[in-house]
Amino acid sequence: MKKQEGYRLKIQELDMRCTELLEENCELRLELDALKEEWGHVREQDQEIRKLHESVRRLKHDMKNHLLVIASCLNAEEYDAARSYTSGMLDKLNSIHSYVETGNSLMNHILNEKLELARSRGIAVKAEIQTFSFAKMESLDFSALLSNLLDNAIEASREVVDPRLYVEIGKSRGYEKILVRNRIAGSVLERNPRLLSAKPDGGAHGMGIPQIRGIVEKYQGLWDFYEEDGYFCACAFIPES
Repeated sequence: MKKQEGYRLKIQELDMRCTELLEENCELRLELDALKEEWGHVREQDQEIRKLHESVRRLKHDMKNHLLVIASCLNAEEYDAARSYTSGMLDKLNSIHSYVETGNSLMNHILNEKLELARSRGIAVKAEIQTFSFAKMESLDFSALLSNLLDNAIEASREVVDPRLYVEIGKSRGYEKILVRNRIAGSVLERNPRLLSAKPDGGAHGMGIPQIRGIVEKYQGLWDFYEEDGYFCACAFIPES
């Protein structure tokens, strides 16, 4: 009987140890996956920054030649040609945009990718970003939240003649805040007050709205959708702690 009890205790001990090792292994795998994801974002950032630097380097190298061409046009009193050439140079300069650096590699990746997409569609972009980690949120949730907010605004901008998009990430009364505003031609909330999912007659802001609300509520946060000064505003507040 004593021997059987000894075996039973030994088996229990080994079973508990096995469970602990499995849990530890699972945690290590999750940590490894997170590090791999982080490394992927860092590599993408590095490639984006390298492209930006190369564009600036080429432009700087060519600037002397550009100025010589303009000077030649002015000396020959070919003012229309000088204006046209200068306009082309300004267009080229405007096509080179600053890299957004927030201190958060995942946020960097999403912002730079989405804002570049917006610019490629002719949307004027302005961003005011403070450095926050949104540490309370899981990476997948943060990625889905920020991506959906930006995707909605970019998609809705298709309907506007002079599209403009404004992004603000900052702090407000104990919350980390993401505010995305996009210019609108008419009231979205009058046409689609419940912000239902996008249909031909529903408007683009319904895309991803349930997911945005669900993610924010998961972290006991707040969300708000409103209109102000000709802009549709989507705002998410995540508690700092």
